[in-house]
Amino acid sequence: MNILITGANGQLGSEFKALHALKAFENHAIFFTDIDELDIMDELAIQSFFKTHAIDCCINCAAYTAVDKAETEILLAEKINVTAPGNLAKACKMNNALLFHISTDFVFNGKNYRPLLETDPTGPISVYGQTKLEGEAEIAKFHDKYIIIRTSWLYSIYGNNFVKTMQRLGRERSELNIIFDQIGSPTYAADLAAVIAEIMIQFEPEFAGTYHYSNEGIASWYDFAHAIMNYSNIPCKVMPIETSQYPTPASRPHYSVLNKKKIKETFKLSIPHWRDSLQKCIDKLSLLS
Repeated sequence: MNILITGANGQLGSEFKALHALKAFENHAIFFTDIDELDIMDELAIQSFFKTHAIDCCINCAAYTAVDKAETEILLAEKINVTAPGNLAKACKMNNALLFHISTDFVFNGKNYRPLLETDPTGPISVYGQTKLEGEAEIAKFHDKYIIIRTSWLYSIYGNNFVKTMQRLGRERSELNIIFDQIGSPTYAADLAAVIAEIMIQFEPEFAGTYHYSNEGIASWYDFAHAIMNYSNIPCKVMPIETSQYPTPASRPHYSVLNKKKIKETFKLSIPHWRDSLQKCIDKLSLLS
């Protein structure tokens, strides 16, 4: 199988590189690309790449994820989060290729206080969330052989993320104020990459559609930060504050816990608890420091 991975320099893309290094894809030809190798906003470039390399599967890890900047960089967010997924869907359709696409809990408004199903009404409250939802629609419009995975609070040993930011700030300061009234589930990108690799093996046409994936358990950003300090042995005190005390350009969902029943039952998955995965990530980071 010839596999294209876009956004290969980001958190999730880097985790796929790590899987590749561990020979998880040893029977496949993998093409890792980012903007310098393949501009996914260029429809003709994508179609040429698919044809030249006979792509059988595309894993789209590319996204505009600067949530606050998206409020003013609307056109750029639309190009990356809407136009580009549509371009990939068209190329996959032309080549009968399977498309994996990563979406977000931000497609919901966060006002429904129970774990969210794939069938629950969406209602994004930010430009970022709106563009990600429109990107989902573009894929469904042009292709029917796809897996869209909505995830939340992604972190990794790679790139910039909440875990690494908390470690840095925790070492610089004696006390941090962290929001306690936004509730969700952290997701270790290494776990998500492994799940996508497993789904690729199991995929059948009837499995196509949208799924939710995060690590098990729920947390506030305060809970998450508190655990990061504990597992990292950083003596920084974490204090809870309300969202209203930390205004941002973009609104965030107050409750975006994802119900993972569908993905677990369809693909017979066992999902680690977020605390266990966080410990694994921090152990890896300690080896790199």
